[in-house]
Amino acid sequence: MTRQNNDTWRPTLDEVRRWPATVNVAKAASAFGISRSHAYELITTGDFPARVIRLRRSYRVVTASIIRKLSDDAA
Repeated sequence: MTRQNNDTWRPTLDEVRRWPATVNVAKAASAFGISRSHAYELITTGDFPARVIRLRRSYRVVTASIIRKLSDDAA
């Protein structure tokens, strides 16, 4: 993980590649360097940068879509 200017930890792309198939919103938010609350705002507006699956009352984020987005941003 790398430290951002605001003292939050952000996982590297290699670390994200080792995550399970889906992760919770807080973990996905850390990959994009945003807060959990901001991630939920983006989910409700349909603007979250990765694929989100709703399972009953919770959300899961597809890790492959996080990797794809981060890879696109790095290119």
